[in-house]
Amino acid sequence: MIQNGPLKIKIQIYCHDEIAMGPGKADLLEAIGKEGSISAAGRALGMSYRRTWLLVDVMNRCWRAPLVETSAGGSHGGGARLSSLGTAILQGYRKLEQRCADAAQGTVLDGLLNELLPEPLPFRQERPDT
Repeated sequence: MIQNGPLKIKIQIYCHDEIAMGPGKADLLEAIGKEGSISAAGRALGMSYRRTWLLVDVMNRCWRAPLVETSAGGSHGGGARLSSLGTAILQGYRKLEQRCADAAQGTVLDGLLNELLPEPLPFRQERPDT
């Protein structure tokens, strides 16, 4: 998510009605890459175990191949890692975020912000004539 003063850009990529990738899912992919575990990544991000697994499930169902690969637990423990597609999707998403952040700089935004009030005017209850 990109925040530049009052401007906020949140990029979401949809697969039909599901959000296939967004800022939270990208953060989760980065955490899985770092932690080597879906549950550890969830803990690092303050997410519940169930929420973390649901997000991974959506991502894995929305792309042509799974973004996260898992290995079963057991005496040697399980784990998770990003697939090569997962790494590519994460990198592409971060590049898209950066391009949007770059585009949100400069004179166009400055021109808009020059006209923006610091806070909304008070609510007026009278209705305009129709």
